[in-house]
Amino acid sequence: MWIGELAEASGTTTKTLRFYEEVGLLPAPERTASGYRDYAPEALARLDFIRRGRVAGLTLVQIREVLEIRDAGVAPCQQVQNLLQSRLGDLDRQIADLQALRHTVAHLSDGAARIEPTDCDATTVCRYL
Repeated sequence: MWIGELAEASGTTTKTLRFYEEVGLLPAPERTASGYRDYAPEALARLDFIRRGRVAGLTLVQIREVLEIRDAGVAPCQQVQNLLQSRLGDLDRQIADLQALRHTVAHLSDGAARIEPTDCDATTVCRYL
């Protein structure tokens, strides 16, 4: 299928497809006699995998590594499991950081609610922070 057809079928853009080809996520397609890209049907499944990897928070570099393992004829399941476990750890750290930030902002907000703005000292930017 041509690049426009693949873009439409995959819900992406032709610009994204060219980028994916450039960075090695999509293999270079065959070309028609007139020079148009002619993608094999497998490209759609590959794009679906890329989309699912992005939804899971994997980087394009990580996704490319998984695809390279698969392209070498090896099942990348262990690599994907390792990436997902690492991603879970990252998410847990981000959640903890966000909870700590929320606690700090709530404390500041509570303090700001008890201060009368008309009593602000003109020599400071804002005493709420």
